[in-house]
Amino acid sequence: MPIERIYFWGISAVWLFYGLAGISVAVFFAGAYFHVSVWMAARRGGESGGPAGLEGVGAAGGTRAGAARGAWPTAGRRALAGLGRVVLDGLLGRRILKGDVIAGLMHGLIMWGFAGLFIGTVLSTIDHWFVHFLAGRTYQVFSLCLDIFGVMLIAGLLVALFRRYVEKVPRLENRAEDLWILIWLAAAVVTGFAVEGTRLAVELPGWESYSFGGVVFSRLFSSERWAETVYPYVWWFHALICLGLIAYFPFSKLFHSLAAPVNIYLAPRPVPARLGEDGAAAEASPGGGAPATGTAGGPRFSFRDLVEFSACTRCGRCDTVCPSASADEPFSPRTFIVQARAYTKAAHNPLSRVRWFREKLFRSLSTVPEISPAQIWFCTTCRACLEVCPVYVGAFEPIRQVRKAEIEEGSRVSPLLTDALERLYMFDNPWEPSKKKRKEWPGSLTVPDLTEGATAELCYWVGCTTSYDTRAQKPARAFVRILNEAGVGFGTLGQKEVCCGDIARRVGEQGLFEDQVEKTMGLFAKYGITDLVTSSPHCFNLIKNEYPSRAPVGPVPAGRVLTGAAPPAVAPVPAAPPAGAEPRPLFRVRHYAQLLEELLDKGALRPHVPVTATVTFHDPCYLGRYNQVYEAPRRVIRSIPGVSLVEMPHHGPDSLCCGGGGGRMWQELEGEKKLSEVRIREAAATGADIVVTACPYCLIMLEDAVKTADLDLSLRVMDLNELLAHSLGLAEDEG
Repeated sequence: MPIERIYFWGISAVWLFYGLAGISVAVFFAGAYFHVSVWMAARRGGESGGPAGLEGVGAAGGTRAGAARGAWPTAGRRALAGLGRVVLDGLLGRRILKGDVIAGLMHGLIMWGFAGLFIGTVLSTIDHWFVHFLAGRTYQVFSLCLDIFGVMLIAGLLVALFRRYVEKVPRLENRAEDLWILIWLAAAVVTGFAVEGTRLAVELPGWESYSFGGVVFSRLFSSERWAETVYPYVWWFHALICLGLIAYFPFSKLFHSLAAPVNIYLAPRPVPARLGEDGAAAEASPGGGAPATGTAGGPRFSFRDLVEFSACTRCGRCDTVCPSASADEPFSPRTFIVQARAYTKAAHNPLSRVRWFREKLFRSLSTVPEISPAQIWFCTTCRACLEVCPVYVGAFEPIRQVRKAEIEEGSRVSPLLTDALERLYMFDNPWEPSKKKRKEWPGSLTVPDLTEGATAELCYWVGCTTSYDTRAQKPARAFVRILNEAGVGFGTLGQKEVCCGDIARRVGEQGLFEDQVEKTMGLFAKYGITDLVTSSPHCFNLIKNEYPSRAPVGPVPAGRVLTGAAPPAVAPVPAAPPAGAEPRPLFRVRHYAQLLEELLDKGALRPHVPVTATVTFHDPCYLGRYNQVYEAPRRVIRSIPGVSLVEMPHHGPDSLCCGGGGGRMWQELEGEKKLSEVRIREAAATGADIVVTACPYCLIMLEDAVKTADLDLSLRVMDLNELLAHSLGLAEDEG
């Protein structure tokens, strides 16, 4: 007997098998088309423009033609980075192993076991129909590998069953589909071994010993005649299970194995898409793609959002790190994604585009489920969900699209939030019905005003919270004293400074946000601002990452100091930098922690007054997770003599949100716990005397939490500027 693959041994009516196989494959592709069609609803929705006057602006301030010249190298780098993520995060499971090694190993066994068996099936088809190559030693190794993959898949499924139904991992949901899929996959593998074992019980040549799984099953049969009798039934049972699995695949959570690599390739999504860039819809398509066509009054999700919905497997990692879900508030990132997926599947059902189906059946059979409007305001947009998701799914951007729809509808928006947005519209800030108070924050300090003729290269963007909130004003004054101590020439925009639009952006008031973008960039252009430092990480992130990617004016000629005069109507063409000199970015924006680090490195600041205290640092979400600035504030703290820096259990990328982001500062939201209290108690547990942060929102939230948690006698909250100013021996200004 030749050493080769045996096909349809003892099987008649092979035509029936191929007929059923054709049907299952057709159903598979129909289901896959359904998903892709839903994704492409974003493309069919048309492009959306940015703010007036910002269209056609490319990267680094060039025109569309200029941007196109650098498009291919950039696209190539992104493609390589995407492929690298697919390999590391998709095939090797880098992110799924993080924090749960057992889950990573289980997933690897299931994924590679299933993939190996699928590849084996494809190779068998090629061998049978096209090129016969499974013979001799090649076939023996092939049989051995298939059995190994089968054992891997069974082992992974057993671990999955144990974790779900014996260990009962809290973050895992246990729906009927979850158990059904595990049993179905296990049945496919076990019946495969049974088919092989039944055949080997009839004829077992020595060279078949490589099929060790089949050999084990063959020993269950007491006679060759019995095995030969039951073989066709076992074979057809296995075939029906496998063909049914193929047909069911795109209609189950298994489809994530196809959607996840696409989402991983498109990842990461550190920030929403910029306004006005070619190749990305300006607003309704964060992360790429044009806005989807939603139902009347409903949210309009982007292509990237729709792919994310298909990639999610409801693993629950997002819920375990979500500050809102952890505080027992009525919000769950996983539940939101599930609701959004159901909504988009119904809203963009491809059958609805068939006239007959739409008129006769679609309206009666299809209902568009509602995305719970109550839960969407609890999201802090902290980005923790994206940080832990193995396939880069984040709820914060799709939630903004739902908020946008709610803002447009208007009837279910918090009165406090409505008032804040009205103040922003009327007075360019969400805090006070006044523009005049913006200039009162310096107190007795003299601060240069670029709008009144002062000259400086660095513009200090104070921000609304820092300008209007009494507590947040103190770090701003400390920062001014630090800059003066370091001899840094700077100025502000005084009373003419406006809100950058962060609150409008986060809560989905897009029109108001675009108005603030135009006002802000108009100020930058009018007063020649090319170097900006901000108090708030929210302002820093928004201007750096979400404003149009261009400089508002041309680069500063050598030797010229920026003045308050308006720049020429057409920005000058950048001159080539001197030989050996680093090119200066056309527009630079930094958070103050980054500037303090630079000044310390240059020796412009020398902390000398000891601060004998144990200090812990709270990472602001928009400084840390959004912009990866973790070390700069810690280096500043370590430079202070006498300070002992300790870390909270949740720090860096794993930091807990204070609860002030995502527009929550302007809403009354009820939960079992206050997010800020959860964070401040974690800080107190470290034994720290001082909690330091670098965000005005965090400062306000944590200081309130110290009081409500009755920790004000043992724990103090300070801004990084305040701590450094004390060590520099700078007098406290009560203003």
